[in-house]
Amino acid sequence: MFDLEGCIKPALFLAEALIEKGYEISIVSPVMSRNVETHLRSMRIEPVNLHARLLSRKFGVSILWLEAWAREAFLKLNSRRICDDHPVLINFSHTLDVPSMFWYLQGPTFAALRDMERELTIGYKYIYRFLKPFIEHADRKLVIKLGGNSVFAVANSKFCASLYSELGVNVEAVIYPPIDCKLFHPTTSNPSGDYVLTYFGKETMFSLIKAVADRGVKIKAFGSKIPFIPKGLIKHPNIEFLGRVSTEQLVDAYSNALFTLFAFTHEPFGYIPVESMACGTPTLTYGFQGPSESVVNGFNGWLAKDDPEMISKCVEIWEKGFPNSIRLNCLKTAQHFDRDAYTEKWMELFKKFGCI
Repeated sequence: MFDLEGCIKPALFLAEALIEKGYEISIVSPVMSRNVETHLRSMRIEPVNLHARLLSRKFGVSILWLEAWAREAFLKLNSRRICDDHPVLINFSHTLDVPSMFWYLQGPTFAALRDMERELTIGYKYIYRFLKPFIEHADRKLVIKLGGNSVFAVANSKFCASLYSELGVNVEAVIYPPIDCKLFHPTTSNPSGDYVLTYFGKETMFSLIKAVADRGVKIKAFGSKIPFIPKGLIKHPNIEFLGRVSTEQLVDAYSNALFTLFAFTHEPFGYIPVESMACGTPTLTYGFQGPSESVVNGFNGWLAKDDPEMISKCVEIWEKGFPNSIRLNCLKTAQHFDRDAYTEKWMELFKKFGCI
């Protein structure tokens, strides 16, 4: 854990809700930064840092996470460090094989890498193809172990549930990840609308972003610099790469965008469309995997069946715009994903199985 964003939010928001109810909470991670430990303590959460010795720190968070996963999948090095005096109620991780009451499913590693292959640079692509059978075998075994070590499995989307069901995991329920609608909200009633916002990350369909920019669409992209970003893309005249931004800057970027373009290779849930909707901005994305469960075509955004349709629709919206009612529908939809709705569903599940 080097920050408290993204896939950490489900654990963090639930921990805060349980603390408010008087429970003592610990969060365990193979490795934590000092800033994360300090922040957790300020929230009255006990940080349990297993101090895993990761060697890939200079390659970015994505490679670092992959190393943490490999340590557990191949050698079980992470979970060996956990003491028995830290019983686990919910395992939010794919890097710690420990007994737990609930396992929150956020996507098998091998499935993500399989879908990402087409957008990898040549060097990473060759490395992945060589390691692919070993990765898939190890991850399937790890999923089976994690499933056997938990009493109930809860998925972060219907699509994610289907991935694990194919691997033999019985999924008890689906609880979508949360956003904080007090943080993510429109910062203006008159958006500039002079750019399309997108995200650069390990799951991004970079080739599609370039195709859209080549058609004259002005794009602003946020995200950490990762080894997978084609160098030519950052220098494209129609693309402004913002890099890593603060939450406040991100909210403002969402709020002023004409719309958000979310072109992904693999996405079990998809925070980007939901965050964007909370800021009143619709998203254009694919009509499959996790994002198709939050975006309703023509109501709060648009769904494309493939790359050509995505490019065509992107240019069309850029040139013609859309009714303001879509922005209002975005705000209504976002409330269903607010942290209060998320924690309420967990509390119902806890009561159902006598956990609290």
